[in-house]
Amino acid sequence: MKIKFRNITDNDLPLLQQIYRSTREEELALTDWDETQKTAFIQQQFSAQHTYYKEVYHDATFEIIVINNIDAGRLYRWESEKQLRIVDIALLPEFREMGAGNKILDDLILHTENSGKILSIHVEYFSRALILYKRKGFEIKDQTGVYYYMERGN
Repeated sequence: MKIKFRNITDNDLPLLQQIYRSTREEELALTDWDETQKTAFIQQQFSAQHTYYKEVYHDATFEIIVINNIDAGRLYRWESEKQLRIVDIALLPEFREMGAGNKILDDLILHTENSGKILSIHVEYFSRALILYKRKGFEIKDQTGVYYYMERGN
């Protein structure tokens, strides 16, 4: 499996919305909304999140994850002198559980170990990825709303 990254462009917004929606499908399945309502909800939520990330993490790196030359997900990361924050990482369903997320995390961990930085992320309480983060040595440091703030130190 060959994993590369490329910076997002405005042309990627439909793909980024698709990736975002894929992370909300289980939640949407619990509603009695029709497709029009679901699409409107996703458009509004994605737009709000995208705007928030661009404003709050204006100097972050916003990338498309490319697996075997196919756009497969997104990785947003912000780096300071002391830490690397995974702002968001998500793969389309057809690229999950193939080891790509694990490989990306391992590379980020190696980077922070080599640079002496803390690796941090916010993870929803009910996220299946929580198990992976704990296995990789992340520890819960705080709870905010529906998120755990987790860090992996050196």
